[in-house]
Amino acid sequence: MAASERLVCRSDDLLDGGAGVRFELMFGGKATPAFVVRYLGASRAYLNRCAHLPNQLDDTPGQFFDSSRTLLICALHGAAYHPDTGKCYLGPCSRGGLIQLSVTERDGQVFVAEPGQV
Repeated sequence: MAASERLVCRSDDLLDGGAGVRFELMFGGKATPAFVVRYLGASRAYLNRCAHLPNQLDDTPGQFFDSSRTLLICALHGAAYHPDTGKCYLGPCSRGGLIQLSVTERDGQVFVAEPGQV
């Protein structure tokens, strides 16, 4: 089944290391929280679900980065992830990682591919 794209936001809504944009998409047959951020000039999208416990990363909507703006942080227990890969960097996420989504920017807009029935 081919994945379809969905418009998430305008490209200029994402500042490098700044607030992310939350959205929902279909994953595993149900609506699932996700987010997109910009890091080192590229947009990155992930399911908004910590690898340690299945809770959303951000307590304050859109605040995914740590204070240095170099890591994505789970607000519940501090698991830290590399923003460019979603892999665990530090904390209770161990060897896990965030589920990365395919993201494309064109014509000043950010699109994410719906993963379909995974």
